[in-house]
Amino acid sequence: MYTMTDKKQWKGRIDSTTNTSSFRLHQKVTRIPINDVSASNHRQAGIVGFICDEGVRRNQGRVGAANGPNALRESLASLPWTFEGDQQIVDVGNILCLNHALEDAQRELGEVVEILRKKQMKCIVLGGGHETLYGHYLGVRAALQNDAKIGIINIDAHFDLRPYNEQPSSGTMFRQILEQDPNVNYFVLGIQRYGNTKDLFDKAHELQVKYVLEEDLTLESKPQIMSGLQQFMDGHDTILLTLCMDVLNAAFAPGVSAPSPFGLDPTMVRTIIQKVTSHPNTQSFDICEVNPLLDENGRTVKLGAYFVYEALNNLLRRNG
Repeated sequence: MYTMTDKKQWKGRIDSTTNTSSFRLHQKVTRIPINDVSASNHRQAGIVGFICDEGVRRNQGRVGAANGPNALRESLASLPWTFEGDQQIVDVGNILCLNHALEDAQRELGEVVEILRKKQMKCIVLGGGHETLYGHYLGVRAALQNDAKIGIINIDAHFDLRPYNEQPSSGTMFRQILEQDPNVNYFVLGIQRYGNTKDLFDKAHELQVKYVLEEDLTLESKPQIMSGLQQFMDGHDTILLTLCMDVLNAAFAPGVSAPSPFGLDPTMVRTIIQKVTSHPNTQSFDICEVNPLLDENGRTVKLGAYFVYEALNNLLRRNG
């Protein structure tokens, strides 16, 4: 089911009604039905929400991420508008997962992402459980030639390479994609040694997944890791960036389905987002597993909103 975003999600402090240098996002973001989106000049971004945590439920996780998209919007709303005159952000609404129909919802999300990308708009998807990624991928693939090479970069504590023969979930998406699409490669940063079984590490090796362990993401290793990311991005026609908030140390992001005691510092995650979204081949970003029901004082939501803003800032400042 597709629905427009409620106006109340884009409300906040107003410092001026005339001086645009004092505006905040809620004063500039426009709510537009997806079918009314016009062609872009590469300096526009479309935001779509995925109101779903059915995949998390199927994966036996803690549900509540379906509340993430609107919570992220409300946190974004009062952030300062720092973009240039020809840069625009539109909110095209939400896809809702009804009656546990995850696969239908993912297909509908893909249709919205496809429209945005064919209009040459940068795309931001607000999840939802990490099953959001599969719908995001479907849209990116549909907007490209079949033989175009897609590089998926995932910032995550988990591989999400579980079997999907019984049913897809928030733990199966990357295996689905890699086994169904020979023109996709997968690079994941932040993998928890204690958060993945040996079988999942074996499957990652079998599927030729590039990965960096959480414990290896250090200041000393940063130049080498950034070089590896650059090489990966240069070798693909399109880059899709996805962030699962459970990659962060639980002290910074308690409001997630599967908290990580040994997770990453927000500064490292920000650095990766900056690097990837500054690359000309990166056209879309999604954020997943923000669970306001489990959050403490809105910390996870606010941090997630800042990550979204970081992605928007880099995507929109590029000319291509």
